[in-house]
Amino acid sequence: MSAVLPPRRREATAFLGLGSNLGDRLAHLQDAVDLLHSRPGLRVVKLSSAYETEPVGGEHVGDEFLNLVVRVATRASPQRLLTASQAVEQALGRVRTVRWGPRTIDVDILLYDQRAVQTRRLQIPHPRLHERAFVLVPLCELAPDHPLPDGRTVAEVRDALGAAAGVEVSQLEVELPTSRNGGARA
Repeated sequence: MSAVLPPRRREATAFLGLGSNLGDRLAHLQDAVDLLHSRPGLRVVKLSSAYETEPVGGEHVGDEFLNLVVRVATRASPQRLLTASQAVEQALGRVRTVRWGPRTIDVDILLYDQRAVQTRRLQIPHPRLHERAFVLVPLCELAPDHPLPDGRTVAEVRDALGAAAGVEVSQLEVELPTSRNGGARA
């Protein structure tokens, strides 16, 4: 008699915003991408360019950020993806002392398929997505036509925001994990 296995969860597409403004920002972003890719049930599929961005949130934020957006394929639920994202932040030394303060790494879930999630711990789409050019510009690079739960596309939200002052494409590059290790999963 064979065991009955539960059906496999369908693979979802999620977009994560990554940012760093402490220490070796490029190394922190690369390490975060590699760590995300190494998580079970999570595959980094595509990366936006890296962008130099002005800090948002007040004087305590610190130096300029290096930001990018990552498209992942995952079998994890939104809540498990949040847990994985926070584990990556912790592994890279993220300390939460001041809201919007300086950080080695920040990993935010921006979108998860076309779902809207509202819990005490998690809001998808990210609650400030529509206000942040430093997220919308790289997200639009990857998925301009991706529909949001309200029916607008990412490009429409970016265009409604207006100018993207303080968001400049960087010459620094983060690489997909598969391109760095000859095709093997990190």
